[in-house]
Amino acid sequence: MKNQKIGLLAATSLIVGNMIGAGIFVLPASLAKYGGISILGWIFTASGALILAKIFSNFSKILSGQSGGPYLYSKVVFGDFIGFLVAWGYWISCWINNAAIAVAIVSALSFFFPVLITNPFYATLIGLIFIWFFTWTSSKGIKSSGNIQIFTTIAKIIPLLFIIIAGLFLFDYNTFPSFNITDKSNFEIFPIVSVMTLYAFLGIECATIPANNIKNPSETIPTATMLGTVISTLIYILGTVVLFGILPNETIINSPAPFAEAGEIIGGKYTGYLVSAGAAISAIGALNGWILITSYMPMSMANDKLFPKIFKNKNKKGSPVFSLVFGSILTSIVMTMNFSEGLVSRFEFLILLTTLSTLVPYLFVSASYMLYHIENKFLKTKIFKSSILAILGSVYSLWAIFGTGIESIFYGSILLLIGVPFYYIMKIKN
Repeated sequence: MKNQKIGLLAATSLIVGNMIGAGIFVLPASLAKYGGISILGWIFTASGALILAKIFSNFSKILSGQSGGPYLYSKVVFGDFIGFLVAWGYWISCWINNAAIAVAIVSALSFFFPVLITNPFYATLIGLIFIWFFTWTSSKGIKSSGNIQIFTTIAKIIPLLFIIIAGLFLFDYNTFPSFNITDKSNFEIFPIVSVMTLYAFLGIECATIPANNIKNPSETIPTATMLGTVISTLIYILGTVVLFGILPNETIINSPAPFAEAGEIIGGKYTGYLVSAGAAISAIGALNGWILITSYMPMSMANDKLFPKIFKNKNKKGSPVFSLVFGSILTSIVMTMNFSEGLVSRFEFLILLTTLSTLVPYLFVSASYMLYHIENKFLKTKIFKSSILAILGSVYSLWAIFGTGIESIFYGSILLLIGVPFYYIMKIKN
């Protein structure tokens, strides 16, 4: 059995590719109705993401080469039970998120193939084809997924960089929207735009999860984590600023693809097509990366006897093939639900639930980071620095959790509680 490993470029592409999905291509349209205050939302959320990225980066050095990411970092301090709940919630959020990305791919491709908008059968079929294609490529080992991730990450960044750089020459301050164009106060609007941008930053932890399959993990993972987060942050903020300075606000609000419209203004119709293709490739790359990540979390739990042992079975390429296939089956079910009449309205709520299920691990990892330093009696200066970082990470995670809303917190708690019987069944069995 080969234990394939990826280097810095693939690890960084895994983070950038998983963070930058199709959302950045359409999110400015949602933010534009609030005005320039949405830029502050991006900056605030980016600050929280960079703090969390630094925590994951530092933890990956301390527990170098050990796979599991949020699960491992929570378990090492809080024990098996909390570690299990973190992994359980994170795993569920992954395959729900994969379904959302598959739908985003179909949506992006509908620009070129309008039949996907009117025919649910074709839309579902295309989504399933992409899910199972990347399940197959992931089964070929992490190198296969890593190479795809490098290609799709470069392909998605090129059109975005083009819009940002070329757009600076067409930027008009008079086009930029007013700070707050709503009838609500800045205090009321700021949390809304901050939470809206939060989903775009999920994935900062991706390089820590398959740590055992990364070359020189003590150096590669921290570098890839920070580099990937910074690259994504700059693209998000600069991209939104440039759009606000090129397109009238009303145009952005009513546009299904504002970056494509900006592309047409900059370089004509075919440039718009190129940007639209970038949106599709962006979502495709994100699906490839997240399907890979989804398979590793159950394997890490199974290795610790907290999940059925079948989930740690690997094929000749070192891929956790059962975990991979099982996760994609669940993803396929959730994605198919989205194209069933009456269930579409609930799908946006599932996305919010995904965000919450990822924020809970972020909270526990932040707390674990501080407690780990205290328990192991590191130098006082190191304890102080780690405590400040951990407190900032914890406060941000808590703020973001409450920002997702009472309904998602309620159902998210139920989601975690469902895992409790599974935990005790595994404990009794072992």
